[in-house]
Parts: sequence; C-alpha cells; structure tokens
Amino acid sequence: MEIVELESPKQWLNLLESSSETPVLVFKHSTSCPISAEAYEQWLKYLHKNPNPEIEYALVHVIESRPVSNLIAESLNVKHESPQALFVQGRRAVWHASHWRITESMLLEKLNTDSVTEM
Repeated sequence: MEIVELESPKQWLNLLESSSETPVLVFKHSTSCPISAEAYEQWLKYLHKNPNPEIEYALVHVIESRPVSNLIAESLNVKHESPQALFVQGRRAVWHASHWRITESMLLEKLNTDSVTEM
C-alpha cells in the first residue's frame, strides 16, 4: 500500500485533478497533537489490514507542510481541522471527519463498501 506524502502545492493539485478518475483519502496529521497521534494510529491500522485498493492514500503533515494543508482546505472548501480525513472524488470532498471520529471502523465503513465509487 503506497501512501503519498504531500509536501508541495503542485503535488496536491495533481492529486486533486486525478481524483476525477481515482478517489483519494487525504489524512491531515499534526505531529504535535496527541489526538492526531491516535487518529493516525487508527488510519494506519486501516491501511495495514484491509484498505480499499481502488483508492489512493495521501498524508499531509500540517505543521511541516502548512501551505499544502491550507490549499487543501481552500480548494475543497472544507474548514481545516487536525487531525482530519477527507475523501475526495471528482475534485470535491465527498465526506470528511476529524478528531475522535477518525477510527479504523469508520474508515472501513466509509471506504470498503460498493457505494464508495458511486458517492
């Protein structure tokens, strides 16, 4: 399972454009926040067990890559939160969750269904 680390605005814009063909789950992670650390662990559990292979996965470190994090919020018109998981399809955020709502079971429920490609 490949995870793309978004470190430049250009990377994000390319991934956003490609979301018209392949949906993307973006995880915004703050390396200084304990809640984010727990959500990150839940995200990794999902990715290591049974991730949906039809989705691309991307990670943004919000402190280290603040311009990318801000651009994601702006281009999707979704208020920035950290931690935050955003499911992007067709260049828009189909759904998003933050803080304690990011769990392995929530990711399984949202991403490993037949309807994920129909959202």
